[in-house]
Amino acid sequence: MATPSTSLNVVVLLGGPSAEREVSLRSGAAVAAALRGMGHRVHEVDPTPGSLRLPTEADVAFLALHGTYGEDGTVQAELEALGIPYTGCGIDSSRIAFDKVLAKERMIGAGVPTPRYRVLRSGSESWPGEGWTCPVVLKPAREGSSVGLQFVETPGTFSEALEASLRHGTEILMEPRIVGRETTVGILDGVALPVVEVRPKSGAYDYRNKYTPGCTDYQCPAGFPGETTLRIQEAALGAFRAVGARDYARVDVMVIPEGMPMVLEVNTLPGMTETSLLPKAAAAAGISFPELCGRMVELALRRKRS
Repeated sequence: MATPSTSLNVVVLLGGPSAEREVSLRSGAAVAAALRGMGHRVHEVDPTPGSLRLPTEADVAFLALHGTYGEDGTVQAELEALGIPYTGCGIDSSRIAFDKVLAKERMIGAGVPTPRYRVLRSGSESWPGEGWTCPVVLKPAREGSSVGLQFVETPGTFSEALEASLRHGTEILMEPRIVGRETTVGILDGVALPVVEVRPKSGAYDYRNKYTPGCTDYQCPAGFPGETTLRIQEAALGAFRAVGARDYARVDVMVIPEGMPMVLEVNTLPGMTETSLLPKAAAAAGISFPELCGRMVELALRRKRS
């Protein structure tokens, strides 16, 4: 690949304090290598919340952080205070997308198809009963990468599952477990990329199956009819807009047997290793991993110039 006409000082923020630190370190290392290969000067920084320090010559920050601090709007606010342009969503859209309850409210208000939900806040809550049947899914409202995800198959296991989920936050989102084909849609500069279908070899697409090599198969482009593919992409774009996202994101979508999409969540800082899902989708669209990283930097700098 040709080197860029202008070599930039890019700070890659990686690691951080969240439960997804190891994933972030891998993402950051891959991004740093790609940007160096393009001729940029890259500084890798493992940030400490509340005392973020960047090299004085920094032109732009590339956010390879995941989970709390990185995705919830906190580091975005720190970077804006420093006057440094950064990749990905802004403060408010990051906060909304990371909070599954706020994101649900925005998606429902925008007419985006998404499973119904209930918010749980106490470990003493018993099975809600009326209007709900098993199986259901419990998700900490403000975590990512399936951290704290629990599947409840019978009412008798509900309290134990809720207690386990509450170890990762004080507010839990409960949804019916949707049966269908699991997909994800990468969005880059307002354009939906080819759909990726996710196929765990056993069980659900939980933290183990996400990050253990060989546990999950992926197909991209996914093998849907053209009309179904468009519906999935339109639902993903609707969710992206509903939370006020910008630049890029990855939207997780379950496709029920009738071919109708149900949006699960919007990931504003998705994994960025060369085997992560957003890079897979970009590759299917003819965008190499270094080119993808470069375009993310360019989108951030475009705001600085405007």
